[in-house]
Amino acid sequence: MKFSRKIAPEIKTSPKFLTKKRLKEDEINFEKLRSYRLDRVRKELEKNNLEACILFDPVNVRYALDTVNMSVYNMHNLTRYCFVPVNGPTILYEYFNCEILSKHLNLIDEIRPAITWDYFSNGDQANAQLKKWINEIKDLSNKYFKTKKIAIDVLNGPAVSELNKQGIEVVDAKLILEQARVIKSPEELKCMKAAIEVAEIGVAKMRAELKPGMTEDELWSILHKTNIEHGGEWIECRILSSGERTNPWMQESSNKVMQTGEIVAFDTDMVGPYGYCADISRSYVVGHKFNDEQKKLYSMAVEQIDHNARLIKPGMTFKEFIEKSWLLPEEYYGNRYSCMVHGIGLCDEWPQIKYPTDGGEQGGMFEKNMTITVESYIGKVGGKEGVKLEQQYLVGQNGLELMSHHPLEKI
Repeated sequence: MKFSRKIAPEIKTSPKFLTKKRLKEDEINFEKLRSYRLDRVRKELEKNNLEACILFDPVNVRYALDTVNMSVYNMHNLTRYCFVPVNGPTILYEYFNCEILSKHLNLIDEIRPAITWDYFSNGDQANAQLKKWINEIKDLSNKYFKTKKIAIDVLNGPAVSELNKQGIEVVDAKLILEQARVIKSPEELKCMKAAIEVAEIGVAKMRAELKPGMTEDELWSILHKTNIEHGGEWIECRILSSGERTNPWMQESSNKVMQTGEIVAFDTDMVGPYGYCADISRSYVVGHKFNDEQKKLYSMAVEQIDHNARLIKPGMTFKEFIEKSWLLPEEYYGNRYSCMVHGIGLCDEWPQIKYPTDGGEQGGMFEKNMTITVESYIGKVGGKEGVKLEQQYLVGQNGLELMSHHPLEKI
């Protein structure tokens, strides 16, 4: 394999999309979007006999209150969070001196400075800061969740231990938020379509620019650039590989130089405009001429996705889907992807429907206005290359409606 440190080529972008984006924003009722999502969170809390939740995960904070600040940074630092009660004020605990960023959001009743207790921020004063945070939560409990039971999505061990000592029980808010996010509103679907459109602009550029001598990183950078310049936010992974690096799957992009005739496959995992995820996979051949073995792999991947997508309708249980799903041949099974279907919204969401041998028997069913992706990876165990494809769908009244329209290859 050849590796290089070339700089990615400059990709020119038409300004037309910026006008289209403004037009799309005129079509989105953001007040409806925000009210719907916050209401979903509160209803799930009530359904689970809970009075409130505290959310640290930036994706959950975004869903509940549509407020954003340094999302990736706050995925690994407990420096920004929010309090959402069933009855009572929503409170955003904002990062240092950033209160002004969310002043325009009328579903946030109060903004307070975040109390942080991590070692990075506080050094040997971390324990003293933790006590301040505990006192804050005790005060919230006395006013808004008198059952002394609170749902929290992300929290470190010392904080859980201290809350327990104060008689406050911590339960996992993951179930609450995942279930809240399952059914999409019309405004959410508009946001998702905008994100997919940006991803597909990037994917089309990747296909057009693909040529021998490029590195995987150069090709991957085109999607990043497109996302950012069109108002997108970040990319969850950087899964792109070529040639023999496509089998087994899940290798991230590198400075390997791509050669004529090699498969190049990728998964966008792109958090685009308005924070919604566009999650599609495509596989090309450098030079766009498939050999017979590559055609076979690609055709199998298309067959798997088409078969599984045709099955899904509102009311079908996950168990029934697994029983009727496309049968992956034995020589490919050891290299199977981690799931056949998963939910999609602000990021990958519940459900994740796995192969039968991987614990795929979880309860649940497909419901109207769920959004999902249908996955396929085809690569023989010990084989040279593999093909990854993924399509994004809306669960409609009578079956799946395709949301991702970048064309598959004609082989």
